[in-house]
Amino acid sequence: MHLLKRLYPYIRPYRWGYAAGLLMVVAANAFAIMAPRLVGQAIDALETDGVTQAVILRYAGLILLVALLGGAARFGMRELLNGYSRKVETDLRQDFFRHLMRLDAAFYGSWRTGDLMSRATNDILSVRMAVGPAIMYTVNTLVLGVLALAFMLSVSPFLTLLALIPMVALPPVTMFFGTLIHRKYEGIQEHLGTLSTMVQENLAGARIVRAYVQEDAQEREFDDLNEEYLRRNVDLVVSTGAFHPVLSMMAGLGTVVVLWVGGRLVIDGAISVGDFVAFGFYLTMMIWPMIALGWVVNLYQRGAASMSRIVKVFDTQPAIRDADRPRPLDRVRGEIEFRGVRFRYPGTERDVLRDVSFTAPAGATVALVGPTGSGKSTIVALVARLHDPVEGEVLLDSVPLREVPLAQIRGAIGLVPQDAFLFSETLAENIGLGLEHEDAEADVMAPVRAAAAIAQLDEAIAGFPHGFETRLGERGINLSGGQRQRTTLARALARDPRILILDDSLSAVDTQTERRILHGLRDVLKGRTSLIVSHRVTAVMDADLILVLDEGQIVERGTHEALIRAGGVYAALLRRQLLEEGLEDEESEPDALAATRA
Repeated sequence: MHLLKRLYPYIRPYRWGYAAGLLMVVAANAFAIMAPRLVGQAIDALETDGVTQAVILRYAGLILLVALLGGAARFGMRELLNGYSRKVETDLRQDFFRHLMRLDAAFYGSWRTGDLMSRATNDILSVRMAVGPAIMYTVNTLVLGVLALAFMLSVSPFLTLLALIPMVALPPVTMFFGTLIHRKYEGIQEHLGTLSTMVQENLAGARIVRAYVQEDAQEREFDDLNEEYLRRNVDLVVSTGAFHPVLSMMAGLGTVVVLWVGGRLVIDGAISVGDFVAFGFYLTMMIWPMIALGWVVNLYQRGAASMSRIVKVFDTQPAIRDADRPRPLDRVRGEIEFRGVRFRYPGTERDVLRDVSFTAPAGATVALVGPTGSGKSTIVALVARLHDPVEGEVLLDSVPLREVPLAQIRGAIGLVPQDAFLFSETLAENIGLGLEHEDAEADVMAPVRAAAAIAQLDEAIAGFPHGFETRLGERGINLSGGQRQRTTLARALARDPRILILDDSLSAVDTQTERRILHGLRDVLKGRTSLIVSHRVTAVMDADLILVLDEGQIVERGTHEALIRAGGVYAALLRRQLLEEGLEDEESEPDALAATRA
């Protein structure tokens, strides 16, 4: 239960509401405990001489009043405790999501999406049950049990002792079932994460599943996972189902004792009939706390199991975070420098980059070319500080990137990733992501429209039924691959960043469209630092500096003309691509073709 202590900061803001709810619990039970006493007194009054209808009506009125007051208090306790537990749930979910937003790329590379979704939904719901209904029924059980026990003792200590003997076994039984339930429920939640991941991947990759005719295979895999989930839940139900009958059996034994011994006490005149009836009511009231105790233990165990899963995420600190004493830049100029950088991805042994050093002057366009796996995308990831180097340093305007505030780094960068990701929002909202929306809508749409035009997306948007207000499907599934890439390009341009990173972001568009887009970018690239990663050498010939990478090292650097004259890796890549693409129009690339023939 120590894990539930992590919830105290979430409960603390609502402590007075919880206190009021717990007072309502005490009041509700105080009124509830009075009713059997009044019934017993009414029965005894029937045996007295001179009893009148008025006396019976008085007792009936008192019982009714107690029931009404008790019902009002019970409504209040549920309203307050369950209501504030919902607030705790909301705050916990918000902090969980906020923490997820702070975690780095390495974390998401090692955690499954479905597992995180399970923690953010089902686990947090289980925690709410532990800090709401479980707390309410714990106090309710204790108060009702103590009050009922006190009244039972006032009737007959001997009879009370005999009735409670079967309850001696309650603590070990509760501990045994509590541990069992905790272990089984934790296993269920972990399996639910696997099941959620499988569903999420199949929904996101529905096209691939259909293209490879894997519907039946995926259905069988889902059936197996679902059957295992059912088996685990049935196993838990068997355990929890056995818990309640055991508690009820112990309570039933107490009832048998009361009927046998209590009946003899009435016959002997040791207690009155009214006291015997009231004692029976109180014993019945004790049965409910015993049964509720099993349910409460179940809730606490589920909550603890779920909180332990949530805490694992909360205790994961981002590897990429601000320095203890950050050095914010007065103005980002955009100069990028790599000094002896070596990098390997977490959990791997192979160096992706080795001794990489170069300088991209502020306002310059630097291109990164090379074969697949040579480290191009890793370089731009280090610039955006999605990772940190293992050795060496990356600097921005002569300041180590680790010392610059993350918000300032990423606020100055417009990143167009290779994997074009779009949200299930309108085109305008996707392109305008990150823009300030405090101004009028027309002011926000101006950069959105301008960026769409530069990205050669305006003609496509004009053909959509609702233009910029066209709502996209999940990950922009209703757009073509090229349209998705151009939309992400427009999103980066709309921010007017000081540093623009194009990570092979035009691979899904045809060569002619790529040329038009790059031609439209010429004016945009002026005055800002640009890093362009492309597998097409013909797309980066106008760069101020071209870096050629191979197996994590810079093997060549220089301008297009200088690299062609050198006749090395760059020239070989260009010749190969021209042959593969079948480009024969010498006018389009006169210098390139002349150089390759030389």
